[in-house]
Amino acid sequence: MAAPAIAQDQKVLTVSSEQTTTYVRNFNPFNQTSARATTRDFIYEPLVVFNRLKSNEANYRLAESFELADDLKSITFTLRDGLKWSDGEALTADDVVFTYDYIKQFPALDFISVSAQLASVEKVDDRTVKFNLVEPNSLIANTIVGMPIVPEHIWADVADPVTFANENPVGSGPMTEITRFTPQVYEQCRNPNYWDADNLKVDCLRLPQLADNPQVLAALADGTLDWATSFIPDIDNTFVAKDPEHHKYWFTPSSLVSFQLSMVTPDENNRKAFTDVNFRRALSMLVDRQTIVDIAGYGYPLVNDDPSMLGELYASFANPEVHTQFGQYGTFDLDAGVAALDEAGYVDADGDGFRDNPDGTPIAIDIMVPNGWTDWIDAVQITTESLAEAGLNVKMSTPEEAVWGSSLIAGDYSMTLNALASAADPYFPYIRSFNPGDFGKSRFTAPHWENAEVMDLLGQYTQVKDPAEQKAIMDKLQLIVAEAMPVIPVYNSPSFYEYNTSRFTGWADADDPKYSPVVSNANPARLLQLLDLDPVE
Repeated sequence: MAAPAIAQDQKVLTVSSEQTTTYVRNFNPFNQTSARATTRDFIYEPLVVFNRLKSNEANYRLAESFELADDLKSITFTLRDGLKWSDGEALTADDVVFTYDYIKQFPALDFISVSAQLASVEKVDDRTVKFNLVEPNSLIANTIVGMPIVPEHIWADVADPVTFANENPVGSGPMTEITRFTPQVYEQCRNPNYWDADNLKVDCLRLPQLADNPQVLAALADGTLDWATSFIPDIDNTFVAKDPEHHKYWFTPSSLVSFQLSMVTPDENNRKAFTDVNFRRALSMLVDRQTIVDIAGYGYPLVNDDPSMLGELYASFANPEVHTQFGQYGTFDLDAGVAALDEAGYVDADGDGFRDNPDGTPIAIDIMVPNGWTDWIDAVQITTESLAEAGLNVKMSTPEEAVWGSSLIAGDYSMTLNALASAADPYFPYIRSFNPGDFGKSRFTAPHWENAEVMDLLGQYTQVKDPAEQKAIMDKLQLIVAEAMPVIPVYNSPSFYEYNTSRFTGWADADDPKYSPVVSNANPARLLQLLDLDPVE
């Protein structure tokens, strides 16, 4: 029987952390396409949350400490004393070791490709786990904590963990109990055995099904949502003005949004163009970034015209040679883009009005973005106009987000807009984008672009301690990426974060920028925000 809905006197936080036309009951923390966005962090608490807004400061959660060996070849985590799973069973080092053995046994679960970096994982005692590394890695802690820890006594009996829906999860985080679930709304309530219960003042999360940005805006404007992440057009007038005392937002530069081409697209003719750097460079020069920011983004994003992908967010790491040698390819110039296509042999060979490959085969580009993502849809429409003006055969399609994500993971698409979460160090956007070990597991590797030298340099980057050596490696990496242009940067999206102070206080904001409070499942720091909330009596 279904559990009863939350009681009237409980302190309920209404949240929108994903947009979908219907909810599917899936709380598998390894699932990258169908799991509910409140699974990681809220049901499965990380060992540590690193705060990128405070120089990667460690906020200890399931772990109370970690220590990286002097030779960078091992790292030891110590768990908190007395941890329990939500069903009351003890959470120990055995569960951590089990999880890492499990993802090695079922490689499809390893969505961050951490197994390949680990020589072994061993239990030191009930609270201590040692990770022995294949190679020295100064940044390994950030990767390890990205893998959710699951209970051995539940998952050891799961026959197929890849397809397992985990409908009634047993977790470690603050909100583990699914008290109501329908295709239109679900409710997720507090863990009766949560170790940090004294700091948790919210009893339940309510997640109403909202299909797109306009529906989120309507719920925000009428005051029914407490916490959301969504693009909101003209936010001061459409949201804040409805209740200036309580309707708030805080946007900070964050995820890189870029156009991406599948180097492994099933369309052989498109593949010829997409794997040609001259075609990618020309396409980049045909993207009107400023117009996209001004019109599609309402001026919120920050233009990213850096061919190395890094942009202003990582300005302190920038190699000035990138702009000198390749900066022209990140600049919108319709005439230059057209000339580059002509020079590379992409002309209309058959007289149908559209450019073809140099061998005469046709190019037909479908730019795919999720249904309801209105700002991205507007960005694509702006871009299709300039691409069409340059003579390219291009259209847009808008599938459901889950279909879009699956297509990017498989490389089974033509062209898309994609977002990549920001980090404290540019190593992370590079490894997340270009690691072949993540191909077929993560949409962040959607281009399926491989470069052995890039992977070698990324390996070196984590094996040195000298900042000057690290800078020299990062300088080389930027030049290689900029020259190849495997992705076409457009802008750095703001972290979309809207909140309502009428029912809860304790929100992070520009005056108290304690961490990123975005409720997206790409942001583990949302856990810290949840724990800081206090109900308004």
